[in-house]
Amino acid sequence: MKKSSDNTIRLLLVDDEDCFRMAIAKRLEKRGFFPIQASCGEACMDILERKPVDVVVLDVKMPGISGIDTLKAIRQKHDRIQVILLTGNIAVSDGIEGIKAGAYDYLTKPVEIDHLVNKIKQAFEITRLEEENIEELEYRSKLEKKIIDTQRLVSLGTMSTGIAHEINNPLAIINESAGFMKQVISAPEMVDFFRKDDLLKGIEKIEKSVKRASKVTHQLLGHVKKQESQFSEVNLKTLLDETLGLLKNNLEDKHIRIDWETNQQGKIRKEPILWSDPYQLRQVLMNLLNNAVHAVGKNGVITLSNYAVEEDIVLEIQDNGIGIPKENLGKIFDPFFTTKSFDEGTGLGLFVVHKIIVDLKGDIEVESTLGKGTCFMIKLPRIIKGKSEK
Repeated sequence: MKKSSDNTIRLLLVDDEDCFRMAIAKRLEKRGFFPIQASCGEACMDILERKPVDVVVLDVKMPGISGIDTLKAIRQKHDRIQVILLTGNIAVSDGIEGIKAGAYDYLTKPVEIDHLVNKIKQAFEITRLEEENIEELEYRSKLEKKIIDTQRLVSLGTMSTGIAHEINNPLAIINESAGFMKQVISAPEMVDFFRKDDLLKGIEKIEKSVKRASKVTHQLLGHVKKQESQFSEVNLKTLLDETLGLLKNNLEDKHIRIDWETNQQGKIRKEPILWSDPYQLRQVLMNLLNNAVHAVGKNGVITLSNYAVEEDIVLEIQDNGIGIPKENLGKIFDPFFTTKSFDEGTGLGLFVVHKIIVDLKGDIEVESTLGKGTCFMIKLPRIIKGKSEK
C-alpha cells in the first residue's frame, strides 16, 4: 500500500480549552494536517459515529466524560483508531493510566508541535499496517476459499460421471418395476385388492423419487460434459418471450404478472442483440424465471428489463417474492445448496446458471431483501472476443 501523505490522515483534536485547541489546530494545519475539533468527550464520540477518523489527540482533563473514560469508549467501539493523550505536567500518572487503557502514547503540556506531529504519523502508521494486515488476511481467506471451491468442483467432476452412470441403470429398473406394479394393481381383477390406494400412493412416491434422482444425474452429467457452444445472433427480448411462453400455464395458474420495465433512467435502451449461445442462455432464463415463479407464489409480480452498458447487454429479473436471507446470498451458486424442499429442488440450478454465464464471458450478481424480493442481474458481452459470425 502506498504511504499516505499527512493531509490524508483523518485527525480529531479533542480539548475543552478552546484557545489551546484552536492554536494547536492552526499549527497542525501549517504542517499539512486538517484536524476536526471537539470540545468534550461526548462531542468526540458523536463525531466518531458519523465520520471516519484515524487518530484522536485527546486531552485527559475535561468536564463531563473524562479523557480516560472517553479513551475506553473509543477502544470499545472503534478499536482501530489510535489515541494520543495530552496531560498536564503534574498528571503524568494519567498518561500512564491511559497507556494501560489502550492509548498509543501520551504527551505532556505544553506540547512541542513537532513532537506531536511525529507521534501522529507514528500512530497512523500503526493503523495503516493493521489495515494492511486485515486486507491481507481477507485476501488469503478469499483465496483459500477459492482453492477449496476449485478442489471441490474438480472432485465433483471426477465422481459425477461415475455416480451418474452407476445410478442411472438401477433407476431405470426401479422405474420400470414401479410402472409394472402400478399396472398390475390397476387391473380390473384387482379392484377389491386390500389397501390398493395405499399401495398406489407408495408407488407414486417411488416414481417421484426416481424422477428427482434422474434429474440430479442429468444435471451432474450436464456439468461434467463439456458441450460445444453453438454461437449465433440472439435477440434477448425474443428469447425471453419464448421462455415465458414455455412457462405460460404455470404463470396463469398462479396469476403471476410479468412487467416489462421501460423507464430506465440514465441507461441506454438498445435492441438487445448479442452474439452468443441461445441454447445455453435459454437454460439460464428458464432456471431464473422458474426460481422467480417459485419465490412469488400466487398473485406475484416478476419485472424484466434490459439495457446497454458500453459493450455489454444487461438483463435484470426481479421478483417481489420471499427474498433470500443475507447469510445465504454467498452460497446460492454453490453446488447442491438449496432452501427448497426435497421434492422441489436439487441445488444445481443456480450452480449451472453461474457456470454458463461465466463460460459465456459474462457476469451475474444478485441483490435480495428478505420479505421484499430478489433481483438477478446478468451482464453479457455483445460479442465474445474470439467468437465471430461465420
